[in-house]
Amino acid sequence: MTVGDFGSFDCHRERGPYAGVDAFLARIAPAVRPRLVARHQVELFAVAPRLDPRPPAQEQPIRFHPARRTACLAYGVAEFVAAWAQTLSGPATVRFEHTAEADETTVELLHALTARLDGGPLRLILDDGGTVEPPRMDTAPDAIRTALGDSLARGFYHHAQRLAQRGRDLLSPQDDLRNWWAYTTGLATALSALDRADEALRLYDQTRMVTDDRRTLMSAAYSTAMLYARHLRPDAQDQSRARDWLEQAITLAAGIEDPKQRLVTTVFYEQGIALLDSRAGEHARALRLVDDGLSRLEGALAPGERPQDVARLYHNRAQVHLALGDRQRAMSDLDRVVARDPGNSEYYIDRAALHRAAGRTRAASRDYDEAIRLGPHLPEAYYNRAVIRQEQDRPGLAAEDFGRALAIDPGHLDARVALVNLHLEQRALDRAEAQARDGLAVLPDEPVLLCTLGLVRSEHGDLAGADALLTLAVTRAPELVEAWTNRAAVRFEQGDVTAALADLDRAVALSQAPVPLYNRGAALARLGRWDEAVQDLTVALAQPELDRSLRRDLRAELTRCRRAAARR
Repeated sequence: MTVGDFGSFDCHRERGPYAGVDAFLARIAPAVRPRLVARHQVELFAVAPRLDPRPPAQEQPIRFHPARRTACLAYGVAEFVAAWAQTLSGPATVRFEHTAEADETTVELLHALTARLDGGPLRLILDDGGTVEPPRMDTAPDAIRTALGDSLARGFYHHAQRLAQRGRDLLSPQDDLRNWWAYTTGLATALSALDRADEALRLYDQTRMVTDDRRTLMSAAYSTAMLYARHLRPDAQDQSRARDWLEQAITLAAGIEDPKQRLVTTVFYEQGIALLDSRAGEHARALRLVDDGLSRLEGALAPGERPQDVARLYHNRAQVHLALGDRQRAMSDLDRVVARDPGNSEYYIDRAALHRAAGRTRAASRDYDEAIRLGPHLPEAYYNRAVIRQEQDRPGLAAEDFGRALAIDPGHLDARVALVNLHLEQRALDRAEAQARDGLAVLPDEPVLLCTLGLVRSEHGDLAGADALLTLAVTRAPELVEAWTNRAAVRFEQGDVTAALADLDRAVALSQAPVPLYNRGAALARLGRWDEAVQDLTVALAQPELDRSLRRDLRAELTRCRRAAARR
């Protein structure tokens, strides 16, 4: 493709999610290497469906994407465009217009592109362009309903919210209950995905005031139950409310005329009861309910019919097996799940965790690879794969994956801390400090990051600065064992053994983990309190699954303290 001006693309939200960017991708994709397109196929097809040669799916989705998926899509598309831009033979520009009126998906993606392409050959020109009135979409109720269903299925919840509200403004439940309910439940789904579950709950309460239609009330009851079970406060009262609404939904489902639909609906509503049972610690009762549902569902369906529905029940049973401590049966069920629904990234992440717990790191890595491809670019999959690579003594690859997780989700605390610690292990103190401070810019005064930065400053030799940061950390999170332990180490190094011992007393009171006990034992030994030091070191050494080097150090210190105690 020639370099120069790649044209202008209209980003106004009335043209839908990813407006403008989708047209730009459709223009450049034919000139991109097929292998690069294949590597980013999932996100490209999600952002620019016109690139997807496959026929549209005929079945309605049975699950909805989390709202954070758009950040994953934006990361993947930015990587694709950056790789393509490197093939240009000279500087080029592309203009995106009406960005002030763009959909949230477009804004997010343009931000990712701007950050990723900074300093490269391709320059983006973002033109607010003032307020315009582009042609509005067809306002016929069925057209809005179709567009709403598409936006919900693709996880574009801000656009879905606007569509649903537009539909509700056009008609009342008395005019057209079918479409009004589609708009209402669609709006509630969008709001709950955007962490506005209280508003969604009010919509279902309103529904019960304006209609006595059994199917509508059944659906509203189940949806209300799921709001209480998954989105609102997870206290006992809300779990009880969730159970009451589920029982009401099951009662109403008994009135469905079609026998198969009645059975499928009832079985799935009962899975909500099983979820609540498992949360309440009644795992055996939950298992019986899931087993019964599977038996009835598979007995009613033809071989291969509704595979995703069946997969969901096997996934539910795997979670109950895990709660019962039966990893072997859980793995067997997850294998069935993946076989029936191989396109769901969540299932690969769950199976990878079991592979990893069993020491099958290659199998775990393969499942994380597949989750990243299908997700696409799930930060938790990158993070978990990075941990495996770190355990395999592949720090460079681990750092790349931690960095990818943070590029998608800058607030991923575990990835941020792991990357700082990785730099510390390599004595790259400036990079470690920069990462910690970047994290605090995203998560101001986060105690774990304050603690981590304090450790970095200590390694720099700035003991006073480290002490100040760790003091702020323990003030904000008095339960943070690592902060007390690290401040004790700093004060120990400053020569204030008494203050260090006081911090370690706090740490040991919070946790009987081996490191605080080891450090307190060393502080007690410094003060000549040998018997107390021996006691701490003995308890620390008795901890299961100790790191080999820590076990060695504990034994050496314990031997020294015992000898000193015997000489008194």
